[in-house]
Amino acid sequence: MPRVVELLMLDAQERHAEDAILWKMSDDAPAQIEKALTFALTAEQQPFRQFWHVADDGGQITGVIHAMMLPVPPIYAGLFGEPGLILPDSFVATDAPSGTLEGLLAAAEDALHEAGARIKLASYVVGEGWRTAFETSGYEPLTLYLSRNGLGDQGMPDGVRKATEDNIRGIVARSAENRQVLFGIDPFWETHPEADARFSAWMTRCLTLRDRDMIVLGPSEDLQGYIIAQPASRMHFPPAHDITGTGVIDDYYHSELANPEAIDHGGEAASALLRAAEAAFANRGIGAAFVVCPAGWASKIELLECAGYETAMVWSIKR
Repeated sequence: MPRVVELLMLDAQERHAEDAILWKMSDDAPAQIEKALTFALTAEQQPFRQFWHVADDGGQITGVIHAMMLPVPPIYAGLFGEPGLILPDSFVATDAPSGTLEGLLAAAEDALHEAGARIKLASYVVGEGWRTAFETSGYEPLTLYLSRNGLGDQGMPDGVRKATEDNIRGIVARSAENRQVLFGIDPFWETHPEADARFSAWMTRCLTLRDRDMIVLGPSEDLQGYIIAQPASRMHFPPAHDITGTGVIDDYYHSELANPEAIDHGGEAASALLRAAEAAFANRGIGAAFVVCPAGWASKIELLECAGYETAMVWSIKR
């Protein structure tokens, strides 16, 4: 355990060196790592199945890899069952024997396969070795996590407003368009037959949650777009990092982004929604944001990059 904690601290420090705001270190990072690892290895009731493997070189632990079975979000069909996910809190020591990283990757993939994963996902933040190993093993980029620091510097744009219950129907309608774009980019995002009803129920509940801001643009009878600024979760941030000052934007769509290849009307309205979410984060004291975006959605990536976002993490897929 002490050696694994040491390796995962080195791993977290690499991310911190990449972006000290997004990957802020917790004051008690080693204790948080040990707490999470102990729970993963000993707790009888787990929220999801996870796997840890270490590389042993003559009694010396030289690497560690973390993987899990990823629950399928309720708005997606999940025809291939739960995918397996290799998480970013994986690390190989600089003095590890050649082939250690590849050996760890193979062990994690074998465990996920035995657990029933027909599709495998892999995530990485820093480390050219991980990117190369994933690409060599057949992984291709699926989702980009683009980030920006220094939020709210442009203030709240005109025309945007907080969502109300009257806007739920319009949000669901635009979400259906969003899901069509996603499925067109990659069939991985095949929609569940009951997606609209499930998403409507979730949006209605979100209106009661005080930790997020739901923002819309356009009249209720013809809503043009929506965005939800919510707090970060441990799904994307390993336990060594302090996530209190980080927000995540996943549910974000405007009709100007309907063409995944090119932005419509210059993207001014879609950009206004993005700025509104940033301002909402800033008002909550949040200084960094992650925006989740499919790797094949060129128009959305262009809009985000023009707004100052850069890719901070990549999720790749292997079928």
